[in-house]
Amino acid sequence: MRPNHIAAILLRQYYLMRGSVARLLPLFAWVAVDILLWGFITRYLNSVSRATFSFVPLLLGAVLMWDFFSRVMQGVTTSFLEDVWSRNFLNLFATPLTVAEYVSGLVLTSIVTSTIGLIVMLVLAMTVFGLSYLSFGLILIPFLLVLFLFGIALGIAGAALVLRLGPASEWFIWPIPAMVSPFVGVFYPIATLPRWMQYIAHVLPPSYVFEGMRALILHQPFHAGLLFWGIDLAVFYIFLAAWFFVRVYRYTVRTGLLARYSAESAA
Repeated sequence: MRPNHIAAILLRQYYLMRGSVARLLPLFAWVAVDILLWGFITRYLNSVSRATFSFVPLLLGAVLMWDFFSRVMQGVTTSFLEDVWSRNFLNLFATPLTVAEYVSGLVLTSIVTSTIGLIVMLVLAMTVFGLSYLSFGLILIPFLLVLFLFGIALGIAGAALVLRLGPASEWFIWPIPAMVSPFVGVFYPIATLPRWMQYIAHVLPPSYVFEGMRALILHQPFHAGLLFWGIDLAVFYIFLAAWFFVRVYRYTVRTGLLARYSAESAA
């Protein structure tokens, strides 16, 4: 892979955002709304409950983590959809750009945008509501790593789905984080789920993050080995998503779907 080709994908996204407030504002606005909304909810719960723990790290911390995951995934899919909406996708692959370089550029774009969102969320949560992630120590790094890797995997898989089914299928992409959230126990322990949902939770990497975070906050036993199993799962899903994207891309080229890619479904 050629680094200058990957950097070109990131540079294109930079130019798009620099010239459009509508693209730049969502990096800050929605994450700020989420943090403020859930922050005041946790303050209310602390004032009316007799719990021996604070709801701020338990709920607001979970919201921050889940928003980070969602921003990572959307960083990949939105960058891909920008090329779809502008009818630029076919032009990109008329150049010497390879699939690996293009996907790497999407991932790099997601790293930048999700980092910006994470900084905004952390600043708001720490300054307004007193949430401190420093108490987690170095284990915060694998927490974020699992969510980042799985977000990248879902983003690549979502882009492949749109590539195969056509631009109209983008509506299948936006609900994915909401569809995954009930299975990974963002706000409640996995043990509260029905048995069949627990089986699904065990193969979803974020479930190990939120179970571990709750255990640390509530001073319960936590096996760090499970978190590293979550990292292994997330890496596996990235390779699986990359394989899926390449297979779909080759299929669209071979069948001619790529050449007639338009605003209508290509299925």
